[in-house]
Amino acid sequence: MSVMPSPSPILGVDSHAHVFSRDLKLTSVRRYAPDYDATLELYLSHLREHGLSHGVLVQPSFLGTDNSYLLSALQQAPGLLRGVAVVDPEISRQQLEQMAAQGVVGIRLNLMGQALPDFADVRWKRFFANISALGWHVELHREVEALPALISALMPYDCKIVVDHFGRPNALLGVEQPAFAQLLELGLSGRIWLKVSGIYRLGGNPQQNIDFAREAMPLLAQAFGLKRLVWGSDWPHTQFEGPINYGATVEQLRQLGCSAQVERALLINAPQALFGFVGE
Repeated sequence: MSVMPSPSPILGVDSHAHVFSRDLKLTSVRRYAPDYDATLELYLSHLREHGLSHGVLVQPSFLGTDNSYLLSALQQAPGLLRGVAVVDPEISRQQLEQMAAQGVVGIRLNLMGQALPDFADVRWKRFFANISALGWHVELHREVEALPALISALMPYDCKIVVDHFGRPNALLGVEQPAFAQLLELGLSGRIWLKVSGIYRLGGNPQQNIDFAREAMPLLAQAFGLKRLVWGSDWPHTQFEGPINYGATVEQLRQLGCSAQVERALLINAPQALFGFVGE
């Protein structure tokens, strides 16, 4: 009989990070290949250093659908970690259930630079039916212009929907850009979560990105509600490893000027509910 780990106090959840080794086999179609290791040991040390206790590991796109490294990491700290996998939509219900038993709580569709899928296709219908039955979420990573159509196509499947990195708007276009306004409107549905993460990926210089994020935060809180906003470090900041480190992302969170209530929602209340963490 397996022994479940005792619940640990939830001091704060990092809702978006990656672990990998440069020695792993990479998928043939990729936009990036790492030349360093992002180990679980190093990640957990970052959490401890910054007063955080739990984390969500997201399968990096360059590893494709081989989630073995991710699953191994989850097994090393099962009470502290949850996983978001990348899978083929033809995957069986049994395989998904096995992943669920190992701590996976959602799947990611990283659609950056890819043709948009037709979610009305029968294979996607079967897939999302399984995701919904498991209570998992579908995480979308794509520029904001495509998100309203993608989200609208997902709505009939009754899956929880999570949007990566502020929805990847262009900070230079401001919060009034039409697609971001549409995303805010969709947030009113109460069925979408958004990751307050990847500020440095928003297309402007560091100050422009922070200014956009600061202006966006009250709009996001009003549209999505504090129950559906979660913070993530996006460690190890792939393609931005030089200018960004873990401490910088924590500082960016502080620069948003959130109240203690909002920070607690981002770091504890919302991620605990979304990812199913159990704390003391």
